[in-house]
Amino acid sequence: MSTLEIKDLHVSIDTEQGVIPILKGVTLTINTGETHAIMGPNGSGKSTLASTIAGHPRYTVDSGTITLDGEDVLSMSVDERARAGLFLAMQYPVEVPGVTMTNFLRTAKTALDGEAPSLRHWTKDVKTAMSALRIDADFAQRNVNEGFSGGEKKRVEILQLELFRPRFAILDETDSGLDVDALKVVSEGVNREHSKGEMGTLLITHYTRILRYIKPDFVHVFVAGRIAEQGGPELADRLEEEGYDRFTAQTPVEA
Repeated sequence: MSTLEIKDLHVSIDTEQGVIPILKGVTLTINTGETHAIMGPNGSGKSTLASTIAGHPRYTVDSGTITLDGEDVLSMSVDERARAGLFLAMQYPVEVPGVTMTNFLRTAKTALDGEAPSLRHWTKDVKTAMSALRIDADFAQRNVNEGFSGGEKKRVEILQLELFRPRFAILDETDSGLDVDALKVVSEGVNREHSKGEMGTLLITHYTRILRYIKPDFVHVFVAGRIAEQGGPELADRLEEEGYDRFTAQTPVEA
């Protein structure tokens, strides 16, 4: 079992208006085999947490720690974090003109594993994963995300998840912009990988609809850069009924 541990994390961002604190003491522990859902109103710091774990240079860690099996994640470069087993499915996947899906996927897998995968087995794995996610085979020869719809980009994120097999997957609003059919397909992909028992999942979302397909073990409510409440799956049901009104007395921050 692997453990991703976040302790008393304080994060800020430097803006034209000055330094703005965003995360104000977040503590969270995720083990492989577990699914944690982070919910909360806009501007509560959810995406900041995801970006900080992944190593986005825009954010400054003022204090606190992030460790993976005791190793200091904050001292790692972005590529070192990926090789250590951290994966971020982005809220807004970027287009990469001039780089085909085929080249990107195999190059990334080679970088992660330190050696190129067997071409015969790799080709089979890619085709199988694309078929399961209902991604047209022609997409393999298209440039990464170029001209893809929002739903297609999110499916490609989960394609990477299934092929790269990280220890911890951070899914930043993967459900955003998906219709019901696409949401089911994406959720099935996450569940397939999670069912192997070798991955922990941190699922960031505003809404409970994705939690109908990806069942969380733990739910954490973010408000104003802190965890305001924690519980099991029943907490998500309560949020579905009540919303975030009882938390809005606190002033949110920018994410």
